[in-house]
Amino acid sequence: MKYRHFTLLHMNKRLAVMLPLGFASGLPLALSGGTLQAWLAVDGVDIRTIGLFSICGIPYTIKFLWSPAMDRFSMPWLGRRRGWMFVTQCVLAAVLATMALVSPAAMPFRMAVLAVFLAFSSASQDIVIDAYRTDLLKVHERGLGVGLSVTGYRIAMLVSGAFALIMADMIGWSLTYLIMAAVMMTGVAVTFAGPEPEEEFSAPVTLADAVWGPLSEFFSRPGAFFFLAVIVLYKLGDAFAGTLTTAFLIRGVGFSPTDVGTINKGLGLASTLAGALVGGGLMARMGLFRSLMFFGVLQAASNLSFMILAWMGKKYWVMIAAVGFENLSGGMGTAAFVAFLMSLCHHRFTATQYALLSALASAGRVFVGPPSGFLVEWIGWPPFFFITTLVAVPGLMLLAWMREDISCLEEGLGTHS
Repeated sequence: MKYRHFTLLHMNKRLAVMLPLGFASGLPLALSGGTLQAWLAVDGVDIRTIGLFSICGIPYTIKFLWSPAMDRFSMPWLGRRRGWMFVTQCVLAAVLATMALVSPAAMPFRMAVLAVFLAFSSASQDIVIDAYRTDLLKVHERGLGVGLSVTGYRIAMLVSGAFALIMADMIGWSLTYLIMAAVMMTGVAVTFAGPEPEEEFSAPVTLADAVWGPLSEFFSRPGAFFFLAVIVLYKLGDAFAGTLTTAFLIRGVGFSPTDVGTINKGLGLASTLAGALVGGGLMARMGLFRSLMFFGVLQAASNLSFMILAWMGKKYWVMIAAVGFENLSGGMGTAAFVAFLMSLCHHRFTATQYALLSALASAGRVFVGPPSGFLVEWIGWPPFFFITTLVAVPGLMLLAWMREDISCLEEGLGTHS
């Protein structure tokens, strides 16, 4: 009884740090993106320069290039994962505080350098938080752990996005960024309080091993290429429909930007958070394969709700139902999908493998965006959303075919620790 009580306490501690670490991961994103863009616009920076600031987000897409160093090397404190978390969080707070002292209009190049460094540090923090979550959580905790992490991430984006803009109107941009720097430091306290993984996993012996080891280990597994195909295809239909959702609601159906902001963004955020938490909770009962399949079917079906909205026209109750269903099922699918990526990682190379797999997952979303507008122009909105539903089918069929392999991952047999 005493041992069981200790185990529950330790499990709760493992899960308890997921929400604040998700928050720490999500906070810097808008501060180098949309919120910074608003500051540049208000400060009078010309539109061409503002456009060039979009390249500041590149570190998020290429973070796998330096993730091997975070697998190979450790800080002399707090272990292999928490040591890097401590360093990246301190650097992030320092960069935000420095940005608060710079005028974008007077020193745009200096602000651009700081923004790139902020994105680089943020991407580095993401690498190590993803690795820490994967190493720390037990198989049966991953669903709920991911749900809590996604919830924290989304709340942070709201704080550094909408709330930061409101604060800037009231107290100015410099003070707002200083406050964000102070908020960022709360992640350090969570890093110190977080538990170490129960098992010790040896780091790669050399940097070359950290670079090539993750690839050779992954491709030595049976069905490795099929796993990669599932990663690309699983969220593809959802991403295809999502590329033009806002444009559809405004131009395709005729809702106002206020309607879209209130319902699509407000209700959408609440539904995504609920979906991530509900999906994570259900995963503990349903297991990985059944969760992936059930949530994937819901994701595909949610695209049909927008097809119905396109047929029925401007009806608020249909919009509310479609937006709620799409974001709820998307949040559930995300919880299962992230848990799936975690299950594919070898604990020696977690940082690099997770960074590579998540980059592959986002690649599909990039490629479905450009043709979507041409497809709508050609066939119209209802057929477009029907096609996005069909795009989800191959991923579900491949998932069903790989049921046995995914069941091995579910039992912790798919990767070696």
